[in-house]
Amino acid sequence: MNVDRNSPSGGSRDWVLAGLSVVLIAMGFFALVSASLGLLDDARSPIGVLTRQFLFALGVGIAGLVVADRIPMAWLRRAASGIFIIAFVISLAVFVPGIGFQSGGAYRWIAAGPLFFQPAELLKIGFIIYLAAWLASRNGGYRSAEFGVLSLLGMVAALGALFIRQPDIGTLGVILLTGTALFYAGGGQLRHVGLVGLAVAVFLIIGVLLRPYALDRVLVFVDPSFDPQGAGYQVRQAAIAFGSGGSWGRGFGQSTQKFSYLPEPMGDAIFAVIGEEFGFAGAAALVLLFLAFLWRVVLVVFRVRDPFARLLGLGVGILITVQAFINMGALVGIVPLTGITLPFISHGGSSLAITLVGVGILLNVSRHRTTI
Repeated sequence: MNVDRNSPSGGSRDWVLAGLSVVLIAMGFFALVSASLGLLDDARSPIGVLTRQFLFALGVGIAGLVVADRIPMAWLRRAASGIFIIAFVISLAVFVPGIGFQSGGAYRWIAAGPLFFQPAELLKIGFIIYLAAWLASRNGGYRSAEFGVLSLLGMVAALGALFIRQPDIGTLGVILLTGTALFYAGGGQLRHVGLVGLAVAVFLIIGVLLRPYALDRVLVFVDPSFDPQGAGYQVRQAAIAFGSGGSWGRGFGQSTQKFSYLPEPMGDAIFAVIGEEFGFAGAAALVLLFLAFLWRVVLVVFRVRDPFARLLGLGVGILITVQAFINMGALVGIVPLTGITLPFISHGGSSLAITLVGVGILLNVSRHRTTI
């Protein structure tokens, strides 16, 4: 057995993982080109939206991917606390007048001239880097309530307060579910994982109760007929899109729901556009691609000896796929609607750029795996 050296030049990248990422980005490109036709009904220009997504966001994301792919794991581990703190402070900037940008009653963006950045995307990666370093440094000590549960609950509380205040309950759920899964994968005992899971559930319940829009989405999930012209409108229109698509779809560019019917057809509802144009077959193919992505991540990380690199890669893989399945599940009625983006696919420069940074981290981790 040979072991790749723990350095940027120690081993080869996993090209299967890279290929799956390219396929997902390509699917996102074609889905967005089609969904952008729905903008013809309003004042926005499809060309302008696509240009920002695939020239600016994709360009920044590729640059971030290259940096993340080359950065030494030892340095990343040492800098983990600083990265998380910086990401958290930047996220607090959404509440600063003149810097933060409010839309629809939510403080989620930072404005920089004509461009907007959603710092929650950066905080997701920062949290995973910090948690992976924290778990790897405990050498088993995190298994106790003193070193494990209490410390993790402190992080849960800080993130919960931030995202409930914004509010962004969907992103909070993604981060906390990913953190709980990584805590378990890192060796947390079941009773401690249960305590952390209970705390996560409490914060999500608090968020739902304090934010009427979130409560309405839960009520729609329980009763799909609730408020059909309000909170339940997007779910109903998504169901119409999937039903219209049938088994094989109406064809590329032929969605009708994206024209003034389906809210945010380029954003969190783009999976419904895919379902209408490519049918059950196309939607299932996308689900299988994300499953293949996660499976490949698992195959790679469990051949990595360095505990930090292994946990970091697993955390990033879980983060991307959990968000994907929450997004897709919400549109087919399996989970409550969250409003989060579909990684690689949805419109959103911050999401695409940070997702590509995550891919860079995964490719970096893949070069530290053992070879037989």
